[in-house]
Amino acid sequence: MTLNQLWTAVSAEVCWTSPEADAAPCATVVDSDLMSDVLMTDEDRPLLLTSLVSDQSIRTAHVVGAAGVLIANAKTPPPEMVALAGKLGIPLARTLLPKFEAAVALGKALGR
Repeated sequence: MTLNQLWTAVSAEVCWTSPEADAAPCATVVDSDLMSDVLMTDEDRPLLLTSLVSDQSIRTAHVVGAAGVLIANAKTPPPEMVALAGKLGIPLARTLLPKFEAAVALGKALGR
């Protein structure tokens, strides 16, 4: 599954991405608002699903090698967060879905 396909599964509004990133494979999702928990993951290029709209989400995604960051609960990332995502090359999108519903939709899209 590609990142673009996962964005579609949750009707995401893309805030920043690149064509290469959209086409990159992504087979797992990490769902957390505690970035210290995300740092403990050993998943390969997961999509980070969170409702935390701060630079810390982007920085954590960069450290763990995430495929991208999806902000849930209809939250809008501030311009500084979008700029950092672009600078670090981390695709960023938002969804109007509550985090639980987004997680379920992503799980179904991944066949789980």
